[in-house]
Amino acid sequence: MSAPENNPDWEQRDSDDLYEHYRFTADQGQQPLRVDKYLMNKIEKATRNRIQNAAKAGNIHVNGSSVKSNYKVKPADVVTVLFEHPPYEFLLVPENIPIEIVHEDDQVVVVNKPAGMVVHPGHGNYSGTLINALAYHFENLPQNSNDRPGLVHRIDKDTSGLLVVAKTDLAMSELSRQFFEKTTKREYLALVWGNVEEDEGTISGNIGRHPKNRLQNTVFEGEEEERGKPAVTHYKVIERLGYVTLVSCKLETGRTHQIRVHMKHIGHTLFNDERYGGDKILKGTSFSKYKQFVENCFKVLSRQALHAKTLGFDHPMTGEFLSFEADLPEDFESCLEKWRHYAKHQKE
Repeated sequence: MSAPENNPDWEQRDSDDLYEHYRFTADQGQQPLRVDKYLMNKIEKATRNRIQNAAKAGNIHVNGSSVKSNYKVKPADVVTVLFEHPPYEFLLVPENIPIEIVHEDDQVVVVNKPAGMVVHPGHGNYSGTLINALAYHFENLPQNSNDRPGLVHRIDKDTSGLLVVAKTDLAMSELSRQFFEKTTKREYLALVWGNVEEDEGTISGNIGRHPKNRLQNTVFEGEEEERGKPAVTHYKVIERLGYVTLVSCKLETGRTHQIRVHMKHIGHTLFNDERYGGDKILKGTSFSKYKQFVENCFKVLSRQALHAKTLGFDHPMTGEFLSFEADLPEDFESCLEKWRHYAKHQKE
């Protein structure tokens, strides 16, 4: 159960020696809902049985008091889940894992994270993460608001590319401010299903947890547009390859799965994005040869086609604007070459 984006610092409750693992504040538009169902929608990989057992043990609290499973969550309720042990992600073990350092000075480190590496420990991933590696290679990294050393921002496990890590308290504070004020520059490359008709555009829409699929986020519109958090993505077509398009995406905000959710919202799900349905043939022909071709592409790029290519920020000490780029990794480039070859022969 990896903690959601709005999970704040865990803290020990001195009165009963419990540790806070999750905290949620119900939206103003929250309809009355049993607390066990509410938590099922909020906590990834949670089961109804585990949540009900936690309630029986007195580990589920609303507004500071323990409640039973049938408690109805109301607007502005603060729901917390507490256990007798600290969250495993805070039991950090340094590990000698190689990391690709793009830039390092006495304030910051810029790393190129490979696809498949989780950024920080969480449920099911208590080792082998970027934070485990950073803790080994660098001493005394500053803690962020979630007690994660050096971490200023993050990218998904199966997204490759650039991250900046703070080495000092000054860098942590200054970089966090820049991300909050949206002055950093972040560009991603994404291969998406379909021919993106407009050469460029902007996608705006609040992003939040999908009400029916708790593994996904979604864009809220119409009567529900007040839900979630504001998100803005600017996209530009780089290359049209028939049934897929290579696009550049620049972020104003940094919501969880933002590019994946926004591109799906406009009808262009990321290629091979299993969580959002991009691991199926969404555009193209019904010919068996085409199906085999796409499946071969899936094997070459066995993850969502998303790469954090460019990262820019003001140096926390000097104020100088620094910008870094990371080439597309081999799996992404190989998949692109296959599509280029296919598109070329389609035109002939």
